[in-house]
Amino acid sequence: MKNTFKAFVALILSTFSLVAQEESSLLWKVEGNGIKPSYVFGTFHLIPEEDFEFKDKVDKAIKDTEITVLELDMDDPQMMVSMQKLAQLEDGKKLSSYMDEEEYKILDTYLTEHMGVGMAAFNTFKPFTVSSMITISMMGKQTKSYETEIIARTKAAQKEVIGLETPEFQIGVFEVQPYDEQIDQVIEYLEDEEKVATMFDDMISKYKKEDIQGLYSAMNETFEMDPALQKALLDDRNIDWIGKIGTISKDQKVFYGVGAGHLGGDQGVINLLRKAGYTVTPIVE
Repeated sequence: MKNTFKAFVALILSTFSLVAQEESSLLWKVEGNGIKPSYVFGTFHLIPEEDFEFKDKVDKAIKDTEITVLELDMDDPQMMVSMQKLAQLEDGKKLSSYMDEEEYKILDTYLTEHMGVGMAAFNTFKPFTVSSMITISMMGKQTKSYETEIIARTKAAQKEVIGLETPEFQIGVFEVQPYDEQIDQVIEYLEDEEKVATMFDDMISKYKKEDIQGLYSAMNETFEMDPALQKALLDDRNIDWIGKIGTISKDQKVFYGVGAGHLGGDQGVINLLRKAGYTVTPIVE
C-alpha cells in the first residue's frame, strides 16, 4: 500500500463525491424510515481561514436539531488526552527505525524549516502525526475547522455533542499500512510540494463551489491505486454509520457533521442512506 499519506490529505481536506452531478450540496436532509428529520453535512476538517465560510443553511440546520453528532466527540476533554496517547509509538520504539538516513535527513530538514523543530521532536510519534504536521504546513496559511465552529454553535444553543467513533478506532484505521511505507509516502509528497499545493488549491476551490462531480473525480484519483485503503478509511466506516444514524435519529432530530469525503459514491453515506430506505434531499441556498 502506497497511499496512506495521500488518504490523510484527502481526509483532512475532506474531498467528497455524490451520485448525481445536479445534486450539488454539502448539506442533506434525511427523513422517513422511522427516524426524526435530521441533517448530514460534509465538513472540511481544516481549511485556510480565508476560504472558510459557514453558510446560513448549515446554521439553520444546527438550530433545527436537538443534538450534534460528529465523527468524534471533539468537545470531550478526555478525547484529546486519548489522541495524544494513541499518537505515540509503543514504549521504546523510535520513528527513525522505520526510515533510512536519507529519509530522516529529508524529514528533519523540512520540519525544522517549516515547523521550527526537527525530527527529534517527533521520534516517539507514529507516522500519521508527522503526516498531519506536514499537511498543515503545506497549506501554508492559518486554518480553521468546521468541526470547531459546529461545536461552538451547538454549545451556544445549549445542545450536546457526541461522536460516531472512538479515538481508538479512528487512529487504528491508519494502522492498515506498515510504518515504513507511510514514511515512503510522506517523502514522495515532499519531493513534489508544488503538485501537492496545486491539489490542495483545486480541492478547496471545488469545495467552496460545492462542485460535487469535480470532487468525486478527485477522490477517485486519490484511491485509484489502493482500493483496500479506500475500503478501510471510507467504505467500511460509511456502512457502520448508517446503522448508527438510524439508531441515534430514531427519537431525536440530529445534525451530523462528517468529513465530506464520506458522502459520495456508491458506498457513500448519501447513497447508502437511500438504499436503506431513507429520503435524502440536498439543501440548497
